[in-house]
Formats: sequence, C-alpha cells, structure tokens
Amino acid sequence: MRVFASRCGAALLAAGLIVVTAPPAGAAGRGAPLIPRELDSLGRSPGTLVQLRRGAGREALRQVRAAGGVPVSRGLRLWHVPSTRARLLVPRLALAGALGEFEPERPRSRGGTGPGADPLLVEQHWLARVGADRVEPPGPGVPVTVIDSGLDLEHPEFAGRPDTQALNAQTVAGGREFHGTAVASILAAPSNGLGVVGIYPRARLRSWDASPSGLFSSRDVIEGIDAASALGTGVINLSLGGRSRSRFEEEAILLAVARGSLVVAAAGNDGRNGNPRNFPADLPHVLTVASTDPLDRVSGFSTRDAGTDLAAPGEEIPVAVPLSYAPDGYVSANGTSFSAPIVAGAAAWLWTQRQQLDATQVAELLRRSARDLGPSGRDPASGFGLLDLPHALSAPAPPADPLEPNDDIDHVRPGGLLEPGRQPLTAPASLRAAISARLDTVEDPRDAYKVYVPPGRRVDASLRSRGALVLELWR
Repeated sequence: MRVFASRCGAALLAAGLIVVTAPPAGAAGRGAPLIPRELDSLGRSPGTLVQLRRGAGREALRQVRAAGGVPVSRGLRLWHVPSTRARLLVPRLALAGALGEFEPERPRSRGGTGPGADPLLVEQHWLARVGADRVEPPGPGVPVTVIDSGLDLEHPEFAGRPDTQALNAQTVAGGREFHGTAVASILAAPSNGLGVVGIYPRARLRSWDASPSGLFSSRDVIEGIDAASALGTGVINLSLGGRSRSRFEEEAILLAVARGSLVVAAAGNDGRNGNPRNFPADLPHVLTVASTDPLDRVSGFSTRDAGTDLAAPGEEIPVAVPLSYAPDGYVSANGTSFSAPIVAGAAAWLWTQRQQLDATQVAELLRRSARDLGPSGRDPASGFGLLDLPHALSAPAPPADPLEPNDDIDHVRPGGLLEPGRQPLTAPASLRAAISARLDTVEDPRDAYKVYVPPGRRVDASLRSRGALVLELWR
C-alpha cells in the first residue's frame, strides 16, 4: 500500500489503521479532546449541551426530555438541557452508560466592529479589490447559508428576492440585530439598482437566525450548522466567534464537512488585543478570513493567527441593515465579519461554475490562487493572501483530498463520530491500494485510514511526501 502526503509530517501504521500526522505548529494546532471531569463547569452557563452515546435507549431519552432537554443536533445525538437540571441528569446518564460528553454552552459574538459613515458616501471599492468587477457572476447554483442574527426579509434588497430561504424564524429587532442582514447583503444583495450589490448577486441564499434572543451561543450555532449541512452540499458562513473552544461545535463542523459543506469563518477582531485564539475560526477544516483596508493592507483590528487562510476587504464596507436600525436601510461597516462573506460568496460562485470540484478542492483553489500580501507563502496576518476571484475561476484544479474529515480514529471507525465510519482502503478482493492526500498543521493535522488485514498476513506500506516521514506498525 502507498500513501502520499503533500506536506511533511509523521506517520503511524496500525494493523487495521494508518494515521499520517503533520508536525505541530505551536499553539495553533488541534487541542486535546475535551473530556468531562466534574460538574462544576455547568455553573458557568444557564444551558448545558449533553451528548448521548450511540445506541442509548429509550430510558435515557425519557430522562433527557424529563429534564427539559431540547434536541440540538440529531446527527450528533446532542441535547440542550438547563444547567440546574443537567447537574442531576449527567451523573445518572453516566451511571447508566448512556452519556457521551457534556459541556456548558459557549458564548459567541459577532465579528464586526460596528457601523460607520453613511454608505452613500462610500464606493464599493471591495468588488474591484478581489476582481469581482472583471468577471460575470453566474445564476443560482451552490447554496450559501448565513448563520448569524436574523435576515430582514422586508428590506428592499431582500423583499421578493428569488432563491432566498429562511431556515428558521428570523428576528431583526434589537440594537445588534443588524448583523445578519449586513453579512447577507455583502454576500448576495441583488443587482437591482438599489443601495448595494453582493459578490454573488444571484446566489441561492439561506439564513439561520442563531441569536433569536439577541445573544449568540454555541448551541444556536451548532443547530444552524446541522440544519444547513443536512440539506446537502453548500457553503456555510460564520461571521461570529468566541475565545472558548466547544467540542460539539467542532464536531458539528466535522459532520458538515463529511456531508460535503465548505465552512468559512471570520478570523476575529482582536489584532490590537493580543490576538487570542478565536473559535470556530481556529478549528481544523475551517476557511478562516482576515480583513484588509482599501489599500490592501491587513486591518489593524484583524486577528493574526497561524490558521488564517485568506484575506478580503473588511473596512468601509457598505451594507444593508434593517430599516428599524437605520432609516435609509444602509450603513458602512468594519470587521472580519464582513470579509468572511466575500470569501463565502466567492466560494459558492467558484463551485457553481466548476461543479466537478469538491469542497476540499474549492478551499485549496481559493488559497492557491490568492494574491500574496505579506512574506512569501502563508503568514498569520493574511494567510495565503488576498482573495483573487478571476484567478480562482481560471486556475488549474488541485487534487481532491479524499475521505475528509479523517483526523482521528473516531472519524473512521464504525460507531464513531461519522457513523458508519469510512470504508477500508483494502478489502478481501482488493489487497492493494494507493491514496493521495494533503496535510496541514492547522487545517488538516492528521489523516487516519482503515485497512483490511487478512488473518496471518502482514502489511507492507510506503509513504511518499515532500519531507521525511516516520512509518510505524501498531497492533
């Protein structure tokens, strides 16, 4: 068997499993799994996310419902339970062998620094900065889901807009509820002679309101990711984030990737605050977007992180907002929140015109075709560089990265996260196989593959990459 990796790393071969691991990249790599140890953490949030083990019986479901549990993700067997009741429920489920994991809800916030001047004084410079003015956008194609605050479906930009779908009830009242409408307008405002036009004006736009009460939490984000990815292949935009990592948010993203989704997230706006880690932007398999100014310089507020993939304009961006927020329905906004939908819309545009690509190829093509802004190659400020849409549309397609996500044994084994697991590379009737794949210290830190080993036989494996690798056999 031969396994090819495009970036150097370390490798493990097990009797029945091959794991290829990229070298660590300091603090930016994948953290240790979150394992519940005590109930004290449940006091940090009014709500707790409780995951049932696969195969948990009716009694476990009865107890969860009796504790006020509300389903969050069917694919993850995940429930939301009030923390006061979860403190009693979790030990009972653990004793019955029905508990998977649990964690308090994680706070999430919008990735915008807020509105600025009247947009009628601001030209839509950003369209030219990414080359969108030099190419003709396609008709409706690959859908894009904005998971954010609600979309104002009565705004002149969206009232009667074709191919616009609300996946849940949309709320737009409140001081910060302009955000989802603003993000959606950058992505898909139609070319209708009104205030602004999005990067992909005829996109199939979907909206999930992740702040029905005016506040974001990991629960609402997970629900949105699950709902969007359950509809099939598409792009998901997350212009939000927080400093605390959520195991279940990460699992929801992995499940979405397995379903064929491409997940795009704002890098964060803490460039002047020490660049703390921001989630979900800092998770594997997320296309993370930084902000640039009108002169293609990385914005001072844009978070610098090893996981940054691309940059796109994020300053002086004219956006649509609910009429209850601004009488004329438009403001100018700043923040990586408004950079991410430019990339998300470009990804959907690219995917619509090159439908033979899969999500891994679309993401890699956007990275490879970007215009370098900083030091040669990837850097924490701008990633691989500024989005270049015409180049992405014409550049050769990179090879697919098959069987993703497969970062862990739990991703490939039956009964694991991605049930029913992955098929082995080899089988009784086919004992030889070769696979070509990519590794990245942040986006795709390790690859695991199952192999079929006949009784009494040995495994011969070779690994070829751009750097030295170690191959080990485990039983």
